[in-house]
Amino acid sequence: MTTASGSNKGALAERARALREQIAAHDHAYYVLASPTVPDAEYDRLFRELQAIEAANPQLQTPDSPTQRVGGAPRSDLPAVRHAVPMLSIRTETDAGPGGAINFDARVRRELKLAEVEPPVDYNAELKFDGIAMSLRYEAGVLVRAATRGDGEVGEDVTPNVRTIRAVPLKLRGNAPEVLEVRGEVFMRRDEFERLNARQREAGEKVFVNPRNATAGFVRQLDPSITATRPLSFYAFGIGEVIGNSGWALPATQSALLDALAALGVPVAAQRAVVQGAQGLLAFHASVAAERDALPFDIDGVVYKVNALALQERLGFVTREPRWACAHKFPAQEELTTVQGIDVQVGRTGKLTPVAKLAPVFVGGVTVSKATLHNEDFVHSLDLRIGDTVIVRRAGDVIPQIVAVRAHQRKGDVAMFRMPAQCPVCGSQVIRDEAEKDHRCTGGLFCPAQRKQALQHFAGRRAMDIEGLGDKLVDVLVEQDLVRTPADLFKLGLGTLANLPRMADKSAANLLAAFAKARQSTLARFIFALGIRHVGESTARDLASHFGSMDALMAADETALLEVPDVGPVVAQSVARFFAQAHNREVIEQLRAAGVTFAEGPAAKPVASGGAVAGRTFVLTGTLSTLSREQASETILAAGGKVSGSVSKKTDYVVAGAEAGSKLDKAQALGVKIIDEAELLRLLGASSEVT
Repeated sequence: MTTASGSNKGALAERARALREQIAAHDHAYYVLASPTVPDAEYDRLFRELQAIEAANPQLQTPDSPTQRVGGAPRSDLPAVRHAVPMLSIRTETDAGPGGAINFDARVRRELKLAEVEPPVDYNAELKFDGIAMSLRYEAGVLVRAATRGDGEVGEDVTPNVRTIRAVPLKLRGNAPEVLEVRGEVFMRRDEFERLNARQREAGEKVFVNPRNATAGFVRQLDPSITATRPLSFYAFGIGEVIGNSGWALPATQSALLDALAALGVPVAAQRAVVQGAQGLLAFHASVAAERDALPFDIDGVVYKVNALALQERLGFVTREPRWACAHKFPAQEELTTVQGIDVQVGRTGKLTPVAKLAPVFVGGVTVSKATLHNEDFVHSLDLRIGDTVIVRRAGDVIPQIVAVRAHQRKGDVAMFRMPAQCPVCGSQVIRDEAEKDHRCTGGLFCPAQRKQALQHFAGRRAMDIEGLGDKLVDVLVEQDLVRTPADLFKLGLGTLANLPRMADKSAANLLAAFAKARQSTLARFIFALGIRHVGESTARDLASHFGSMDALMAADETALLEVPDVGPVVAQSVARFFAQAHNREVIEQLRAAGVTFAEGPAAKPVASGGAVAGRTFVLTGTLSTLSREQASETILAAGGKVSGSVSKKTDYVVAGAEAGSKLDKAQALGVKIIDEAELLRLLGASSEVT
């Protein structure tokens, strides 16, 4: 950038003014509204351009320029807090290569007037969290106030919200200063974020763009009870005001300071190291970049700090940032591109998923040309149209996502996307699952996209129980086009099977024997093996017992199906739609023609008729310690109970194991009784005593 002169001066002044307005608008959206309007990479480009113009033309710099302050202002509906020690930003190095670390080290050595022969500078290298900066004020070791960064001088009082974050200690351990302000970052783990969005989708509520955006909104909620339900975390990275010692001495280095905070019970990230010189910084940057995708939380770079606090004080500050620290970013994980079209993919379970075709864009270290759109509701919530400019985000191995649409750049009147009425793979009817907000193909036994899933389920131990027909063999049979429907399994011969990879005459003969055995089954097992959506083992038994024959079941309409005990509208509609498809009825006839028979009437295996479990409906969630999910289901069914895949008001018990998911949340919301594995075993034991 050259100094402005002549006619160029006016153009530079106008460009600087426009950049200030754009950056201020983006700051407001990011810090105040918690709704970013551009990717980080785009924001950084605008900021660097303004910095370059002002550096070359100091007369164009204004007091309100975003380069002279930390972006953002406190919301008017939260009390203001003036920071005793300003919460300033640090310089950002966006060069993902060695330049960022080398330039920073060179600046530090130059400011400290170190000769080339003098030893390298010690740095504390840390993570750059993608969350919300927070100041926690402790008095006599007790948390009295939490405040956001705000504009660096004045933040927002969010104490009631932060007190709900379990990672934040309400009281420090051991001896603490009379006043200690802990500076750090509030964030959300990726797994917690995914679980949160899963619950939001299940409840039909808004899903969040990314963990940082969700965190910002939760921290600044006006109702702390809402924040209390959100899974937020906290890591400290420094301190603000300190008054009095009370036996606590200020450490001499940044690394020792973090150790001291950890000793007080304040969470501190383990991923940090003391390194020497530019080469040490580069090695840390490379090591974190290598494990970035495996971290449980989002980061967008690393932070370098001169380790000795005495040298930090000697280096001081320049305008809005310390000379002794900088952030070294990783490649951008959000970028702008355009949507060129929307395709529809059919998954193994028949779910239809819209996929955006993108103008190729380099983001997160790879070139991205597609992004999942989840379902039709997701597309409509984004107000996404073909031709739109969008923000694409990619984190590690996560499938790229469109997180926002720049609708103001849309040209013309473009129609909203709609799911097709027929499956794009097999032409069967597409139905909408209102409970899960998904569209699904109804050609389960016929649709090529669902072929492997249908065959694996059909052959399962609790279905037709075809021993030896594992997932890998199913893959081979489908990929070689030897099997298209379950009926084709019973047409396979010894020669065909023996010539398959990892098969021989003996294993082929064993498989043929398993096919012969599977030809004779029960009606309940056969119904379950068909893979009708929402029809589990318990429902299959009810249907078999009520209708007594396959023909009677296939002829039943929704009204007749609703007469079956414990069959509700969702199951009745699913069963009726399945048998309404000519493809599915044809496969059933082919199975009969191949010699498959099933005992008409109730399930052959008797079940208990009394006790604590009989007639009760159970839902399993999480991991049980002694029983597999399959073992627990079979034991409940044998005791006369029912096992459902979803929680409703009709559910009697939810059995919650380790890492229970959204089903547990729904049970709590509906007031359904929640038990653990020990209580389940007690109920099953009580049932076994009754007969």
